[in-house]
Amino acid sequence: MKENKSFWFRIRHSLRKAYRLVILNEETFGEKFSLRLSPLGIIIAVTAVTIVMTTLVISLVAFTSLREYIPGYGNVYDRKELLKLTLRADSIENSMEAKEAYILNLINVFNEKIEETPGKPKKDTLKNYKNLNNQPSKTDIEFRKEVEEGKAGSVNIASTNKLKALNEIVFYSPVKGIVTTSYNILENHFGIDVVTKADETIKSPLDGTVVYTGFSAEDGYIIHVQHSNNIMSVFKHNSRLHKKTGERVKTGEVISTVGNTGTNSKGQHMHFELWYNGSPVNPQEFVSF
Repeated sequence: MKENKSFWFRIRHSLRKAYRLVILNEETFGEKFSLRLSPLGIIIAVTAVTIVMTTLVISLVAFTSLREYIPGYGNVYDRKELLKLTLRADSIENSMEAKEAYILNLINVFNEKIEETPGKPKKDTLKNYKNLNNQPSKTDIEFRKEVEEGKAGSVNIASTNKLKALNEIVFYSPVKGIVTTSYNILENHFGIDVVTKADETIKSPLDGTVVYTGFSAEDGYIIHVQHSNNIMSVFKHNSRLHKKTGERVKTGEVISTVGNTGTNSKGQHMHFELWYNGSPVNPQEFVSF
């Protein structure tokens, strides 16, 4: 332990031992410059200068245009231009291939070369289709009769089991009035017409988001509101729309005003449609007017 202590003591002593650097005039031996130094001070000074120089070099490379001269480093704009040139080269190659095929076809036409007719497909001998029964079933025959007689459209697309979920939802009445035209899917009338007083405001039946607002020559001003549980309410022939596409609405919040716009409208009223899972349902079964 004593030897180790003496060794480290000698190291520390030698590092801290001071020396003097003197510059003398060769002719007069007069002292021109002197500097007191130690090995430890030299090491600290060299380390500090190295750190400062390294920081300056990294800063110059990172924050100036000098980094572009580093091998392997590319400019962002050069990469974009390279990508554009690559896409342009691909399009030129495709165009050249199409032109070569076109020229080859012209050469074949001028040389009166006729394309060979494709051979007949081989006969499928794996299965015998003669024994297949192509006659429609009894269910198919009944369904075809219903379609031909126009009765198939009387069946509501949404089944009764699916509509049970709507019975558990409390709808807010958009307006108070008299239903003049009921829901009739056979006549492509997917909603109801409610007559109310002039300039009556229409409220949202549920919380939701306005997914469409627009105008058509037939239906006038239209607004669609998407509700939860895949329910959508549609209002047509409005005189004014108070909401824009993307706006959130609360139950009972005003979304439009009753009007008489569109060629399909015969008077001032509210046309209200209720859609569930992409199928129209009768609003009178779930909303009280």
